[in-house]
Amino acid sequence: MKESFIPVTSIASGIGLEVMPDLYYFPVQIVNVIFAGTQDEWVLIDAGMPKTADKISKEAEKRFGEGTRPRAIILTHGHFDHTGALRELVERWKVPVYAHNLELPYLTGKKDYPEPDSSVGGGLVSGMSPMFPTEPLHLENDVSPLPEDGTVPFMNGWRWIHTPGHTPGHVSFFRESDASLIAGDAFVTVQQESLYKVMTQKQEISGPPKYLTTDWEAAYESVRKLNDLNPHLAVTGHGLPMAGQLLGTSLKRLADRFYDLAVPAHGKYVDRDD
Repeated sequence: MKESFIPVTSIASGIGLEVMPDLYYFPVQIVNVIFAGTQDEWVLIDAGMPKTADKISKEAEKRFGEGTRPRAIILTHGHFDHTGALRELVERWKVPVYAHNLELPYLTGKKDYPEPDSSVGGGLVSGMSPMFPTEPLHLENDVSPLPEDGTVPFMNGWRWIHTPGHTPGHVSFFRESDASLIAGDAFVTVQQESLYKVMTQKQEISGPPKYLTTDWEAAYESVRKLNDLNPHLAVTGHGLPMAGQLLGTSLKRLADRFYDLAVPAHGKYVDRDD
């Protein structure tokens, strides 16, 4: 996968936030990475934009101490903005990577992601999407499938949930004890297609980024599945964390009106009869 710098960012970039004692999100340009755990044992969820390994590792040291390293890097999915610094971080930290089995072909050099659809969404980020890398990573000896029993390595109390649509092997993570959700790009809290909204981080629940979503029926079922969990806190791949009544009301609205609010009327990956 190409590691070229993508020149887009947001006002939140570089400003981390502790949303729970063991859950810290860190925006890197237009995407969030998450430190889950405590100083004794933590994991990195997703690996940000290309050429951001130094920023991620420095923020980890700021939170957990000099020389810290995670027990593992766990991926919601393998798109370039969630794996941009992955190769460098793996080489630096010497830790394993975990992802859903259906995502492994895109992480082991076997399969390219589908080309982005720049015709959907109507915003500048959508228009820029043809420049986004789709080539696979080559992590053959460093990546393993998530456990089939739904547990998450080194994340006690969490379970992974298959939430495809945005990619075939997309997963989210849920902790029932406090109803915390790490949603990846199954849904996001910013309209990702709009450069203005991405830059200003205007908060609103939106479906998965349109220009890289290829299976809208599966994406709908994934949002319904996450809404049924009744999460009290959601940290998404793009946008600010959302919690409480705002999250509940907004996510239910998205689930109830998904085809009106999230699915493009036209596009290469859209198959609609209406």
